[in-house]
Amino acid sequence: MSVAQTESTLRDYLAALLNGGDFASFFSDDIVWTTMETGDEVRGREAVRDFILALHTQLFDASPEVRNVASGDGVAALEAVFVGKHTAEFAGVPATGTTVRLPYTVFYDVDGDRITALRAYFPMSALIHELQESAH
Repeated sequence: MSVAQTESTLRDYLAALLNGGDFASFFSDDIVWTTMETGDEVRGREAVRDFILALHTQLFDASPEVRNVASGDGVAALEAVFVGKHTAEFAGVPATGTTVRLPYTVFYDVDGDRITALRAYFPMSALIHELQESAH
């Protein structure tokens, strides 16, 4: 594994994610998504793909605004802003139509051309609070 390979894999993954491509093709079969704030985990290529798609296309009409990407040997980090319109029930809050902007970070474990783990430092409680406030 090298820094160059890690950078290449993450760059190609982000291009697929941001442009509607097959981003899940960069996932290992046993990939694990962990939401660090809650400890919730999603396991497996299809389940992680479906979770990311639901967040960006079903629960919210959303896209990340990428701020920074850093890569090391087998590990990478993304700093971004989640920008999305709340379009379906999320965490018990019916769709509000509210547009949210929340900064977040994801750390990726990369093995060759596959991502094996994502650790998302995403402010779920802040998101839910903002949606609850806009629902009232």
